[in-house]
Amino acid sequence: MNERFHDIRLEVNGESVCERVDARTTLVDFLRDTLALTGSHVGCEHGVCGACTVRVDGSVVRGCLMLAVQCDGRTVETIEAVAARPEIADLQQAFIERNALQCGYCTPGMLLTAQELLSRGEVPSREGIRIHLSGNYCRCTGYQAIVDAVEAVARARAQARRS
Repeated sequence: MNERFHDIRLEVNGESVCERVDARTTLVDFLRDTLALTGSHVGCEHGVCGACTVRVDGSVVRGCLMLAVQCDGRTVETIEAVAARPEIADLQQAFIERNALQCGYCTPGMLLTAQELLSRGEVPSREGIRIHLSGNYCRCTGYQAIVDAVEAVARARAQARRS
């Protein structure tokens, strides 16, 4: 038996997937190259930049640090699925309105990470937002507009809960 290749079964964006993968294939490479889900990007390949961010079983993870075989039996969500639901529509709109995105390379990871923070239902401080997003690099915006967008959505969601 060749130990290099493994059959995996997982759910990706609500669809059942069965594939044979090289044991060394990272999750982000599997998503991009095998499933043509290119919203997550390959950046540093060391888990530092956040461009490869996806959700596994509801938790934000770095797709470059996780192997596809580790996702056998698990649920994976990419920005494609999350963005298709209303879950982050307000966050996407705030990014647009505040010019919190420019080249867009970091944006999927930023949105997933910001939503993870906002899903706690709190209004974090600007420093708390910066700390939570610190694992996501952006070379274009300078972060100020990103923090503004996340803060605005946190406040709007808190206001909506009070109403």
